[in-house]
Amino acid sequence: MNIILLGPPGAGKGTQARHLVETRGMVQLSTGDMLREAKSSGTKLGQKVAAIMDTGKLVTDEIVIGLIEEKLTSESGAGFIFDGFPRTLAQADALAALLAKLGQSLHTVVEMRVDDDALVKRITGRFTCGDCGEVYHDDINPTAKAGICDKCGGTEMTRRGDDNEVSLRTRLMEYYKKTSPLIGYYYAKGDLRPVNGLADITEVQKSIEAILG
Repeated sequence: MNIILLGPPGAGKGTQARHLVETRGMVQLSTGDMLREAKSSGTKLGQKVAAIMDTGKLVTDEIVIGLIEEKLTSESGAGFIFDGFPRTLAQADALAALLAKLGQSLHTVVEMRVDDDALVKRITGRFTCGDCGEVYHDDINPTAKAGICDKCGGTEMTRRGDDNEVSLRTRLMEYYKKTSPLIGYYYAKGDLRPVNGLADITEVQKSIEAILG
């Protein structure tokens, strides 16, 4: 079973992907993780990625597809989760061609729908324990004691530099310009299944489980 998690930044794709990895034994394919892994791998393709990234340039779709092919042919599991890819219609076509080449198919595309204003409120209020990585929120999930992690007792709380309204709305606009056309693309193919991305994490998990069967 191969699936795509589609949705704007902050919709919770990574969280839901990790849940599917833990409960179903699927393999998460995150473009960012694959590029970082390739850069330090020392392989021929990895050296190519490192050379491009070190100059600050964007890695081409061809290289990303090459990395995905490596993963699809070298790793095994109950299926693959594409997280952060495809981002454009051209990438969607390239992924479809790759899956066909390997004799595989796409099971479904889960669209995690959100309301922009609610998403901005959710993202701008989140902070993380610098010691254990536990995630909190000013309003929804604050620490029991201010400045102290409930999980490990750490006191180093951090916030991402781009978790502010201006940066987030810029990222959302980029998503709508480049990635949202994929919604129509996969809807026309009959692959799209929407869920409420702003629901409680457990509710989102149940919705996705119901879709996957």
